[in-house]
Amino acid sequence: MLDKAATADAAANPVITRKGPRLPWLLGPALVAGVAYLDPGNVASNMTAGARFGYLLVWVVIAGNTMAWLVQYLSAKLGLATGRSLPELVGIRLKSNTGRRLYWLQAELVAMATDVAEVIGGAVALWLLFDLPLLLGGLITGAVSMTVLTLQGSGRHRGFEYVIVSMMVIIAVGFTAGVFIAPPDPGAVATGLLPRFEGSESVLLAASILGATVMPHAIYAHSALTRDRFPERPQGITTTTLIRATRWDVTIALVVAGTVNLAILLLAATSLQGVDGTDTLDGAHAAIETALGGGIAFLFAIGLLASGLASTSVGAYAGAEIMQGLLRIRIPMLLRRLITLLPALAILAAGIDPTWALVLSQVVLSFGIPFALVPLLWLTSRADLMGEHRNRWWTTVLGAVVVGLLITLNVALLFLTFTGAG
Repeated sequence: MLDKAATADAAANPVITRKGPRLPWLLGPALVAGVAYLDPGNVASNMTAGARFGYLLVWVVIAGNTMAWLVQYLSAKLGLATGRSLPELVGIRLKSNTGRRLYWLQAELVAMATDVAEVIGGAVALWLLFDLPLLLGGLITGAVSMTVLTLQGSGRHRGFEYVIVSMMVIIAVGFTAGVFIAPPDPGAVATGLLPRFEGSESVLLAASILGATVMPHAIYAHSALTRDRFPERPQGITTTTLIRATRWDVTIALVVAGTVNLAILLLAATSLQGVDGTDTLDGAHAAIETALGGGIAFLFAIGLLASGLASTSVGAYAGAEIMQGLLRIRIPMLLRRLITLLPALAILAAGIDPTWALVLSQVVLSFGIPFALVPLLWLTSRADLMGEHRNRWWTTVLGAVVVGLLITLNVALLFLTFTGAG
């Protein structure tokens, strides 16, 4: 009788086993947030860097991914230890209504700029695959993202995770296939591990890669994802256990994202270096088709489509959390998705160059980096908020270095962009 009852209990709650909670059940939020590191902006930045400078900026991709690990871990830990998201905690601490609204405005603009890049990426992919007009492609991208969001909005967090992770697999296959067809020379790749630049344009591209890697909306989203995924602690699972599992979750997500981003740069450096037009998504697709064949170009376009669909869904989730946390206003997620879709559709309808829109979106992201990183580091270092889970002193110091570097490089991106030094 007791054995049957124990068996039934284990079946109802699969995380409770004699050996403790199963690690795979605890994974997921970081993989969802990690899709933000594989959005069309990343593709454009890494492709351009490889085509123009070969393996020179390999070290930037690796460094950016390493810094992103710490940032996403701190965001996830904040959500787990406090049961609140970063926007919620900032909203609580900003006593002034004006301060909250101004903070919300910059965060909302950043989220919308991200959405513009992601919807445009999906639209370009549909144009490459099916020759659909860009506006129609944008509408389809928005419609699919709204369908995916219904899973998260209805509380089916695991279903939302499964869809996003499945798209991540498609992205990985689509963007890495070319490297297996035309593998890079290991010795040449090793030369790119030495930190260096070659002129202001390489600095601009390095800042663009980092700006497309550590993005504010991914920081806001990750704290909310862990909060929503674990609103209560099941029997046998403590916050400490979840934070330990989160380290694995973030590591897996960033290894996947970093590998794919590196593969994009290596593909361009190996097969597209010196080829004109590779600084646009359609130009890169055409160059890949010429260099590696239609099959690899098709996989690249499929990867780009999955990238746009997945990242725009996560971006919309982040935008809803920003509004709710800072303004304490909750509107239906699908209605909000429709509203935030309008700027991207307006850009496509106006016939504005998609590549220019992508570049502009990365510039807007640069403005939002300090507003996400500084509060994150400050909040996770507070004992009165985090308790025993507050940052160790060395984590805070390392985080301060990372925050300083990212802010400096994003300022460099803004300066080089507006002065035309690149």
